[in-house]
Amino acid sequence: MIERCDKRQKKLYLCSAIRTINRNLLELMIIDFNKIEELAFPGMNGGTGLMTVRMYNDEKYRIIPTTIHSGGSIGMHRQTSGDDMNYILSGIGRAICDGVEEELRPGVLHICPKGSEHSIINTGTEDLVLFTIVVAR
Repeated sequence: MIERCDKRQKKLYLCSAIRTINRNLLELMIIDFNKIEELAFPGMNGGTGLMTVRMYNDEKYRIIPTTIHSGGSIGMHRQTSGDDMNYILSGIGRAICDGVEEELRPGVLHICPKGSEHSIINTGTEDLVLFTIVVAR
């Protein structure tokens, strides 16, 4: 019991506990998307063209490397499960969130808050590649 340890023993005990917790968290948080089957969604949410994803889901997160192929889009839809964050890795496009249009390009993060409506359109000739995280709230 930690209450019966001297200061040095408490410090060693706490350091050991923290190392164990950190090691377990690191093991739990590794997601190898190479081992997740790629899924294809034509006309996602009434959009156009093709979107491909490798999707990780649990009760807190949906983490999705996403490709909206040239000529494709995700149709207008209400974000009901949580805040939808889309970090642009490559390609160009635009997002419309609650009527406000945003330019999408590498390095931009588009956030659609829970309850909002949005659409994402690939406006380029190359794939629009996103890293999407939906945080449940």
